[in-house]
Amino acid sequence: MIQTPFYQIDRAKLARNMAIMDELRHASGAKVLLALKCFATWPVFDQMRDHMDGTTSSSLYELKLGHETFGKETHAYSVAWADHEIAEAVTCADKIIFNSIGQLERFDNQSANIARGLRLNPRFSTSGFDLADPARPFSRLGEWDAQKIETVMDRISGFMIHYNCENADFDLFDQQLTRIEDEFAPLLSRLSWVSLGGGIHFTGPGYPVAKLAARLKRFSQRFGVQVYLEPGEAAITNAASLEVTVLDVLNNGKDLAVVDASVEAHMLDLLIYRLSGKIETSGDHPYMICGKSCLAGDVFGEFNFPNRLNVGDRLSIADAAGYTMVKKNWFNGVKMPSIVVRELDGSLMVAREFGYADFKGNLG
Repeated sequence: MIQTPFYQIDRAKLARNMAIMDELRHASGAKVLLALKCFATWPVFDQMRDHMDGTTSSSLYELKLGHETFGKETHAYSVAWADHEIAEAVTCADKIIFNSIGQLERFDNQSANIARGLRLNPRFSTSGFDLADPARPFSRLGEWDAQKIETVMDRISGFMIHYNCENADFDLFDQQLTRIEDEFAPLLSRLSWVSLGGGIHFTGPGYPVAKLAARLKRFSQRFGVQVYLEPGEAAITNAASLEVTVLDVLNNGKDLAVVDASVEAHMLDLLIYRLSGKIETSGDHPYMICGKSCLAGDVFGEFNFPNRLNVGDRLSIADAAGYTMVKKNWFNGVKMPSIVVRELDGSLMVAREFGYADFKGNLG
């Protein structure tokens, strides 16, 4: 057996999401770009590239990774490009998207030979977390003043509008896209492409994919634009788990089980947003599943099990692909999980292991 902890990416489960990508692309005419900020584990890009149109990035390193390992169309976005990054960025990208008019003007000459876009902030979003809300008060993410944007329309060919966050409500998506159409129609009609960003949970159970496809097609035809989506979570929902082993059990008023992984180091978003992990189990024996770092709040959540847990038991923390491997860290020097791919025939392939040399080399 492979030593835990490890992230296990399941190609069969990934294929289910990719089939929905194909359905949406073919019915809508939209292109889909993998959002590397959410998932950048390139050993499974060979499977994903047949069903997606390329990648979108949030930094120079993500841009280079997408260009080198995924190929196809490459969109380059950054909240702020640095002087020493821009020359390399434009050589790797098919389109470069500036966050502000100031950045567009600053790098006008350097970016003149590729397609350019501007991030548009519609001043609303579906995010339930202030921390992640791109339309929060005083947001630095994009331009919203149509009169100011008008002054640079001759320099850009598209907009990127990222305002959804785990939005599983098609009607809300429809309503908000209508608001964008109503407010920015004169600008949209002058573009050749529009990215509606990520955060649309169209691979979730019961999502009306056909309705989404029809709505995107209607938007595309009205303004004469190529529509892009930038799925992150939607691409890898439920496609991976974090495999762990119970190291200790104790009772401090509740039954606790300590495992050989850490929320802080290996599933950081659970801690940031105060969310519980997911373990697909039920039964009459409740346990709090705890990480092994020294952080008091390093807790995956509380779950019920069919039997009492013992040292050495293996547990699977589900839905562990998004914003995990891209955020893993060396807090406490806890062993970083390996990356393992479960092939379609059920065999396991270790794509990457991490050891002490990686920990040491990361710090000096």
